[in-house]
Amino acid sequence: MESDTISRLSKTSINPVISEEEIASVVLLADQIWSQHYTPIIGKEQVRYMLDKFQSQLAIQEQISEGTQYFILTSEHPVGYCSYRKEEASLFLSKIYLLLSQRGKGYGTLLMNFIKNKAREASCNQIRLTVNKYNTDSITAYQRMGFYTNRKVVFDIGNGFIMDDYELILEL
Repeated sequence: MESDTISRLSKTSINPVISEEEIASVVLLADQIWSQHYTPIIGKEQVRYMLDKFQSQLAIQEQISEGTQYFILTSEHPVGYCSYRKEEASLFLSKIYLLLSQRGKGYGTLLMNFIKNKAREASCNQIRLTVNKYNTDSITAYQRMGFYTNRKVVFDIGNGFIMDDYELILEL
């Protein structure tokens, strides 16, 4: 089993998202991942609103033009993505997502190690992220990786919706 994981991960790449085609791949991944994962937590209407607002082709193009870095994880086909931006001495991990069918195969650890390396390269002393406070499986996974809960944060994202999150921090 371990050799299967090593073999699979050795055929995996993490590449920057730059082209329109790469952005379109992220949009497709986001639609599938968010619809599966977040609909039970925040409902279909808010998921659709957030995808349109934050993960559309135009929204991702704008984020990249403002300095957010997007990367796509590929293993024969796209299986996940992440995005982050440097904020002073912190790396803010905005997104880290895997297809449901690809979880538990080592890809999350691979992506997190990639992000840790990017944070160190940028001279950041911590990684910050926000996670929905009802997203208990993800919170547990982050805690296993060494993240701790820093504070509760609530964001009004418009159209009558809020993001009710925890801010988590990993010290490097």
